Amino acid sequence: MRRLRNTIYVTSESAWLRKDGANLVVEVEGAERGRAPLHLLDGVVSFGRAGASPALLAACAEAGITLSYLDPNGRFLARIEGPRTGNVLLRRAQFRAGDDPARATVIVRGIVAAKAANQRNVIRRALRDHGESLPPDAVAGLAAAEARLTDIARRTFVAAHVVALRGLEGEAAQVYFGVFGALVRVDDPAFRFGGRSRRPPLDRLNALLSFLYALLGHDCRSALEAHGLDPQVSASCTPTGRAARASRST
Repeated sequence: MRRLRNTIYVTSESAWLRKDGANLVVEVEGAERGRAPLHLLDGVVSFGRAGASPALLAACAEAGITLSYLDPNGRFLARIEGPRTGNVLLRRAQFRAGDDPARATVIVRGIVAAKAANQRNVIRRALRDHGESLPPDAVAGLAAAEARLTDIARRTFVAAHVVALRGLEGEAAQVYFGVFGALVRVDDPAFRFGGRSRRPPLDRLNALLSFLYALLGHDCRSALEAHGLDPQVSASCTPTGRAARASRST
C-alpha cells in the first residue's frame, strides 16, 4: 500500500527554504517558521518570491519531491523535479492507450461521468442541508440542475467518442456554474458569483476557484509521476487536459 504524504504550501513572499539534515526548514526574515521531515513530503508549493537552497533542491529531486512555483495569484510558473523514474513498460502501455481511440474513450468516459456525478452530489447536498432556508426560485434552479447533471452523467455511457464526451463535460460545467451562486451562503457582495471566468478571473470567487484548481493540478500531476506515469500523455487524453494545453499555447 502506498503511503500518502504531505504537501507544504509556502505563502510568505520573504520565505527562504533550506535543508537541515533530513528536514525542510522554512525561514522568514532569518527566523525559523516551520520544519518538516523530507520523508513525509510529497511536494512543495511556493507562492511569490520564496527561494530555496541548492542543497534542498538536490535533496527534493533525489527523494522525488516536486517543487512548484506559483505567483501570488495562484498562476502556475514553473516546476522543479528530479530524473524521471518508474517502469518504462508501464509508460509504453500508457502511450499505446493514448493512441488507441477506443481505449482512451473508456478512460475519458469514466472521468467525465465521475465529474458530472460529483457536481450533482454537491447540489444534492445543498438541497438536503439548506433547501429549507433557500428562496423558492433558488431551490427550483438547483433541482433542475441536479436532474440535468444526472442526465449528463448517464449520457456519458453512450457517448462513442472523446469529442462527444468533451461536449458533455462542457455542458455539465455550464449547468453547474450556472447555479453555483446559489450554493454560496455568505451574504457579502465580495462573494457574489456572476459566472465562471478564467485567465484572468474577474472576481474573488473565480480567483479562489482558479487558485484551488492550481493546487489540485499540482497534486494530480504528482500522483501520476509517483506511479511512473507521464502526466503530459494523461493530460492530452482528457477533455479538460486538451483544453488547458490549447489555452496555454494561444
